[in-house]
Amino acid sequence: MRRLLKPVTLLQVLLISLPFFLLSSLMFGVETMSITQLLSLLVQGPDSTGQEGLILFHIRLPRAVLGLLIGAIFGSAGAVLQGLFRNPLADPTLIGVAAGASAGASAMIVIGASWLSFHSVVGLPLVACGAFAGGLLAVIVVYRLANTPEGTSVSTMLLAGIAISALAGAINSLFSFFSDDHMLRRISIWQMGGLDQANWQQVGLIALIAALLAWRLPRESGALNAILLGESEARHLGIDVEWMKRRLVILTALGVGCSVAVTGWIAFVGLIVPHVVRLLIGPDHRYLVPASALLGAALMMVADTLARLVVAPAELPVGVVTALFGGPFFISLLMQSRRLS
Repeated sequence: MRRLLKPVTLLQVLLISLPFFLLSSLMFGVETMSITQLLSLLVQGPDSTGQEGLILFHIRLPRAVLGLLIGAIFGSAGAVLQGLFRNPLADPTLIGVAAGASAGASAMIVIGASWLSFHSVVGLPLVACGAFAGGLLAVIVVYRLANTPEGTSVSTMLLAGIAISALAGAINSLFSFFSDDHMLRRISIWQMGGLDQANWQQVGLIALIAALLAWRLPRESGALNAILLGESEARHLGIDVEWMKRRLVILTALGVGCSVAVTGWIAFVGLIVPHVVRLLIGPDHRYLVPASALLGAALMMVADTLARLVVAPAELPVGVVTALFGGPFFISLLMQSRRLS
């Protein structure tokens, strides 16, 4: 595959530009802050008084940091799964985590409607806990269906993911059918995906998950590069392919499941970001995984900023923004690839 950029160059560009995207996310919204005002508030710290200080430290900063972390998780998880499935069109939805999480969230909204607002676990509302449980259950079922005495079949895992996603979608539709207007609105808003409920407890939880993935996923780059040659070739190179599949599915399911539980499903980030990075620098996972994490973080912050500006003073769900821009962009990439083939 022809590279358009050197991998190190792309990593440097992303690292340099990320602080600017973060500052822009903090500056813009219903109440726009100048760069001087923003830097002054950041120097004063959380003890700064006034409306601007409350907006910055209790609303925008946790929201921006959460978006950065979740974008990095989606981007890196998408890169890993595309390498594992050896398919540049793969994304985290293929293992059933998004559909399972949606069904779990709908179940908690409908079944626990009378006491959801008063209960939480580790700072997360029970809707988020139900979403995580639903996503985890879906991944476990998919993996069990794909696991045979001869090993784990990637193609079977793909088909099982599609089947479980369809079943979870039917369950979600069933809960939607039996919900009242208020429940149905909550289900719809959650499924659109958003960062408007961000708080520091959520940031702390997602930061732990992101740190685990940032430590572990780059260590899998050599194995992912080897499996691009084929499973038998990877085994000849000394890779324990079955154990690699198991731990990669567990790690990506953990990251994506926790992220979806907190924000709802934010479409296209895990699909487009690794695909774009691969077109720019090639398929070497030593650079593909960290670059996808950085570009995913940047994309999420840009999408969240646009979500707050497009229909201000109201705001769009971030998942709607990523889908509106991601869908046509991905179609253009496919058409370009078709012309070059």
